[in-house]
Amino acid sequence: MIRLDNISKHNGHRVIFIEASAALQKGEKIGLVGPNGAGKTTLFRLITGQEEPDEGQVLTDRGMTVGFFNQDVGEMAGRSAAAEVMNGAGPVAEIGTELAQLEAAMADPERFDELDVILERFGEVQARFEELGGYALEGRAREVLHGLGFSQEMMDGDVALLSGGWKMRVALGRILLMKPDVMLLDEPSNHLDLESLIWLEQFLAGFDGALLMTSHDRAFMNRVINKVIEIDGGVLTSFSGDYEFYEQQRALNEKQQQAQFDRQQAMLAKEVAFIERFKARASHAAQVQSRVKKLDKIDRVEPPKRRQTLSFTFPQAPRSGDAVVNLRGVDKRYGNRVIYEGLDLLIRRQERCCVLGVNGAGKSTLLKLVTGTTEPDAGTVTLGGSVKMGYFAQHAMDLLDGDRTVFETLNDAFPLAGQGSLRALAGGFGFSGDDVEKSCRVLSGGEKARLVMALMLYDPPNFLVLDEPTNHLDIATKEMLIAALADYEGTMLFVSHDRHFLAALSNRVLELTPEGIHRYDGGYTEYVARTGREAPGLHE
Repeated sequence: MIRLDNISKHNGHRVIFIEASAALQKGEKIGLVGPNGAGKTTLFRLITGQEEPDEGQVLTDRGMTVGFFNQDVGEMAGRSAAAEVMNGAGPVAEIGTELAQLEAAMADPERFDELDVILERFGEVQARFEELGGYALEGRAREVLHGLGFSQEMMDGDVALLSGGWKMRVALGRILLMKPDVMLLDEPSNHLDLESLIWLEQFLAGFDGALLMTSHDRAFMNRVINKVIEIDGGVLTSFSGDYEFYEQQRALNEKQQQAQFDRQQAMLAKEVAFIERFKARASHAAQVQSRVKKLDKIDRVEPPKRRQTLSFTFPQAPRSGDAVVNLRGVDKRYGNRVIYEGLDLLIRRQERCCVLGVNGAGKSTLLKLVTGTTEPDAGTVTLGGSVKMGYFAQHAMDLLDGDRTVFETLNDAFPLAGQGSLRALAGGFGFSGDDVEKSCRVLSGGEKARLVMALMLYDPPNFLVLDEPTNHLDIATKEMLIAALADYEGTMLFVSHDRHFLAALSNRVLELTPEGIHRYDGGYTEYVARTGREAPGLHE
């Protein structure tokens, strides 16, 4: 369906692709992976014709429909969310518009003399609209929006009133309703809660076209894809299988390449030692000459490319008392909406509580009550003895000073720390070399999230409250964070829609329901096993 044939692409002096080839066939669901800046977005732009390759060609089947979702959703206003989604449904949407115009023309007394022509055209257009499933379109649009977490009220409201994250969902819904031959999805799992993510997973599993997508959610990738294309160093490499298989295969390939490289280096060292030893002796001149020629002809094995791996180790946090936070008889409402009534909750030392609940159940509100950023309407919230709290809020990244560099931001927060330890901290969170001189204004969402984490974790709190900490993080940074938090000895209260993160770090689940909080001992994996569902909003 789509073939990339020996493409090369430069961006200024930076080489993005060198004679790279790959193909996307019908029924294939491909995960596009590679380090940040490797060229994933450029590849999407080449396939959609927004950019041209410098050399080689991008070949697509004639008449093929392509739906492309990316993070840049553009302007949306003047229509309901449902109408906006239907508007992207390809030819059927255009025919629907013409049908509405013809209906208006039939009712217009000034066009009475054209009525025969209008009626004839109306019959043709109506038949085509029916053939394309136009009358079922609104029902399908609402089904997709419901799956993506919209209430009926939000579906019918002006799309302009929605936040950026919800507009992203509308843009995604547009592509899903369109059901093109090929879907290109750049980070579709961003901005989705757990229920919507699982719904999307099932939708894509049942999609019979071809799919090429990027995602920072490894569980999502594993459930959807059957092939991986890796971009690294300008080259495209294909792996059959899911993300888990790709990781194992790549590690195996690296190991084999390292062994080959080591063997060749040992052999070369032996030959060089022989040449050095006997080059001055006339009796060995022919042998020396022959070995020099042999060395010139050998194809050198490259050592495997070393991925930059991030690692951060927690300094030991001071011990807190056994009762970390205690909520007694807490009420909280927003206008007429009751979020909590008479809530009692005790979180003990070394508990790692993940909070689950459908949209609007009060997950972020609970974290705000615990951290004191929101006051309860009634009842008390008491922190225990010797508790030192660190809070990662969803808006924390907006509070960085855009004019300060990464290093200045760390230095402002920890003026007594040595330069060396601050640079080591920055390096552990992916800011190596000149990256520490970047101003906060130009940082990506992921870089800002990493900087906020570094600020929070350098002088370690013994109680971490994290609201969607993985939202903007790539897979490598999430792995680093999971590894660091796995060794953390303090207490945690967190909300996340990343199932890998939830399973790796929780030892207790707090499920928010209309009847109150259900507590489950054991982590997220045990919760799934006991309830038979991966999220509270899903039916067993």
